[in-house]
Amino acid sequence: MATDKTQDSAGLAAQLQALEAALQSQAVRADSARLAAMLADEFVEFGSSGNLWTRAATLADLPAEDFCRRSISDFQARLLADDVAFVTYRSERHASGALPASASWRSSLWTWRDGRWQMVFHQGTPIPG
Repeated sequence: MATDKTQDSAGLAAQLQALEAALQSQAVRADSARLAAMLADEFVEFGSSGNLWTRAATLADLPAEDFCRRSISDFQARLLADDVAFVTYRSERHASGALPASASWRSSLWTWRDGRWQMVFHQGTPIPG
């Protein structure tokens, strides 16, 4: 992952897609310190489950979850201000054990702080079928 803010749209999209993919990886989801560095203090998520997640709840619950592999497609990123980016993509959760495969549309707001991008908001919307 790059350590400086990328201004061109292709570079910005690649950098933010790498961050989104990291947040979907087992290594980051199981590591509270890495999660804490990526999530802003005011982070909130409207989950595809319908649940509201705060930063504190995410940091407490995510490392203990039963991991399911995920993949990203249709990724787009847009700079809204010098220090704010908006991303959208399709996420596929692969079947794992008793948990069936599912798909959702995802959107996130990222802010540039202290020399790195941090997620401030995330939403998942289920795709039926």
